[in-house]
Amino acid sequence: MPITYTSGEQVEVYRFSIPVTIGVPLIALFLQAFLPRRLTFFAYLDLPLLVTIFFAMARRNPIAGLLTGAAIGLTQDCLSPGPIGVYGIAKTVVGFAASSLGAKIDAENAGTRALLTLAFYLLHGVVYFGVARWLLSLSQRFSWSHGVVAGIANAVLGVGLYFLLDKLKQRT
Repeated sequence: MPITYTSGEQVEVYRFSIPVTIGVPLIALFLQAFLPRRLTFFAYLDLPLLVTIFFAMARRNPIAGLLTGAAIGLTQDCLSPGPIGVYGIAKTVVGFAASSLGAKIDAENAGTRALLTLAFYLLHGVVYFGVARWLLSLSQRFSWSHGVVAGIANAVLGVGLYFLLDKLKQRT
């Protein structure tokens, strides 16, 4: 699947209603907090990250992507047993990168979405590892093989999720 570059005039920017903007991330956070306890394979998936990537790439505004990532990440930090701020920093970086890149390339086809989701999943993992290991001195391990396998699983889920969430878009 070729990645095509587009000019600023060709890129559509979308907005979302307030219930969608608040409700979708809250549902993703709720599912992420409770489903891995019942279904162990769900621990490999990161629904809040997928929602962050979707909203950032649809809005195509780096500031909006940054704020979306920060809000979702900090809320996820509050629900997790780890230190507050690690998910916030990682998802802020991903939100900014996804919205910046979404403004430059056509991110509407499945192949591009899968590759970008895999790349952003790995970026999220590296930033999370870096913050936890080197800033907070937590004992963390990062496995590229685990990261790639989990990234592929998230990319597959993400493509399906993005097509469902596309129905909630409103043109600006």
